[in-house]
Amino acid sequence: MKAIWNNTVIAESDDTVVVEGNHYFPATALKREFTAFSNHKSSCPWKGQASYLSLLVKGEMNPDAVWFYAEPRSGAEAVKDRVAFWKGVQVVE
Repeated sequence: MKAIWNNTVIAESDDTVVVEGNHYFPATALKREFTAFSNHKSSCPWKGQASYLSLLVKGEMNPDAVWFYAEPRSGAEAVKDRVAFWKGVQVVE
């Protein structure tokens, strides 16, 4: 699977986990040179607190487009050390 934004592959892996329709990539598959800090947080009743990263590709910013659960709750261990995408990021095979 590939995660693509702004015509650039930002993550690629054959090892994704699908949770609630979202492909979670291993955190090591994310190309960190395309990420920027975000202080945004959100909460999921069963997964816990999500943290975010923004994308910066070819001079364009996509705020809070990457999310992850640093310490997922019991029952959500499948997303530990993984990242997922939204806000126009395409996930394709």
